[in-house]
Amino acid sequence: MMEVAIETERYRVTPGAPFRLADIDADDTKRAGVPERGAFDTGRETDLAAIGEMQERLYAERRQALLVVMLAIDTGGKDSTINRIFAGVNPQGCRVSSFGVPTQGEREHDYLWRVHLHVPPKGVIGIFNRSHYEDVVVPRVHGDIDQATLDRRYGHIRDFESLLVDTGTAIVKFHLHISKDEQAERLRDRLQDPTKHWKFNPNDLVERESWDTYQQAFEGAIAATTVDWAPWYVIPANRKWYRDAIIARVVADTLRAMNPQYPQPVSDLSSYRVV
Repeated sequence: MMEVAIETERYRVTPGAPFRLADIDADDTKRAGVPERGAFDTGRETDLAAIGEMQERLYAERRQALLVVMLAIDTGGKDSTINRIFAGVNPQGCRVSSFGVPTQGEREHDYLWRVHLHVPPKGVIGIFNRSHYEDVVVPRVHGDIDQATLDRRYGHIRDFESLLVDTGTAIVKFHLHISKDEQAERLRDRLQDPTKHWKFNPNDLVERESWDTYQQAFEGAIAATTVDWAPWYVIPANRKWYRDAIIARVVADTLRAMNPQYPQPVSDLSSYRVV
């Protein structure tokens, strides 16, 4: 199967431009002009190999880091995306962090304190499966935050991410965009498949009732925090193979732009002999 060009810029959110999730087709699989899955699979495999190679160089160099942020509604596919995109990298150079309901100790600090503790160190790819964006999305959906506080938090997040970029951490952020019908299908699958019962949470049905409010909260957070140096990509995620192809290309291109290099040896190695 011939590899096709994988278009990614269409899914990058432009700072300051009008933005609505409803304008993005969650079932979109034809942006590269060729709908056959096999062609996209070929491109994805090429990019996954590049991610593995670049991660090794990043780890050896120890001068930069990459932070990948995943945002999605329940069943959106964060876990499977992380598994498919990063399964081939060296575990020593990749860390996954997830942020649930804050503990009592975490509540005694500012809401970004616990997040900063998990920022990847130099040489590491860090993945946030749930992130600091939970602190602007969930409170808005539940009515626990006013607009003034929400706007201040957007500013905090922009400043926080600016600090990370200024100190050597590249950032790329993905919103996995699925349709309401697709979420219903995935929830039914969890109920019907015994091997997926452990994934089912009755609270997901409660949160599903706030679907429209979640979409508005996602839109607000993404529009307020997408910047050239920490961009948001809204990825059509109904079809996992297409989702994976787009994300693999973005991550690979981000690492290529970082251009990590193997460090030079500490001395001239030509005089050394192993006997």
